[in-house]
Amino acid sequence: MKINLMFGLSIIILSTSVIPFSLAIEAEQEPEPPEIPEPSPEPEPIRMPEPPPPPTPFPRESESEKVKRLTEENDKLKQQNTNLQGEISTLKNEKIRLQEEISKLDDTITSLKEITMEQIRVIMDLVNRLKDILYEKIFSPTINL
Repeated sequence: MKINLMFGLSIIILSTSVIPFSLAIEAEQEPEPPEIPEPSPEPEPIRMPEPPPPPTPFPRESESEKVKRLTEENDKLKQQNTNLQGEISTLKNEKIRLQEEISKLDDTITSLKEITMEQIRVIMDLVNRLKDILYEKIFSPTINL
């Protein structure tokens, strides 16, 4: 019993000494407000690389060389222009020829359509005549019997 009493007293002493300590810890543990996050820095915009400076079109040429070269280039362009104008006139002539051919083909189609319609009329007339003949020669005598 002494042991129980001693044990009980030690528990009471411990609990009385621990309760204020635990209350003190609980009192210190008040929730702190959350930290305000710092704004993240905006990334710098990506800049387009600067194009290299254009090369000088005619490096180390004298004025007379430049004039000569430009004259040659001008003559080449005039020749290309003449060639293109020739191609244009050739294409126009071909267009006119093709339009005439299309017109002839349209006329041929129209005449063939008329011929076909006339042939259909003739065939229908022949069918009607055959029907009449069949009726008069085959069915009429059979019905009369």
